[in-house]
Amino acid sequence: MDIKAKLKDLGHNLPEAAAPAANYVPFVISGKLLHIAGQIPFINGQPMHQGRLGENFTVEEGEHAAEACALNIIAQVNKAVDGDWSKVARCVRLGVFVNSAPDFTNQPEVANGASNLIAEVMGEAGKHARAAVGVASLPRGVAVEVDALFELK
Repeated sequence: MDIKAKLKDLGHNLPEAAAPAANYVPFVISGKLLHIAGQIPFINGQPMHQGRLGENFTVEEGEHAAEACALNIIAQVNKAVDGDWSKVARCVRLGVFVNSAPDFTNQPEVANGASNLIAEVMGEAGKHARAAVGVASLPRGVAVEVDALFELK
């Protein structure tokens, strides 16, 4: 699978895999599982989508934030497999955290931004289980954070 070409067909570029911002690693391979640490919507180090859903962000803007997180997940997977996506069996799960106002209840719709991109890029292997939860705040004030679990061959 040519990830860069697939992303380009979808109107995206593969960003640089972000370095960790604290005392953790961006991914861990354990057996056949590839765990991707939470990714926020900073593309190539540039902050995007800072705010809270239900206050100063619409659902559509939240979807774009989740999509940016998914781009960063794809960048981390790409780095973990040294660009060889034939090593990736499937996306198993996404965890989507949405910076939400107390009465905001559309977290699943926001999470679709990440889910849709992973599924579009990976096809059937991109269909995954998911959790979408509202939280009071997120690092750097971002609207969305997404972590992921992939199975390797």
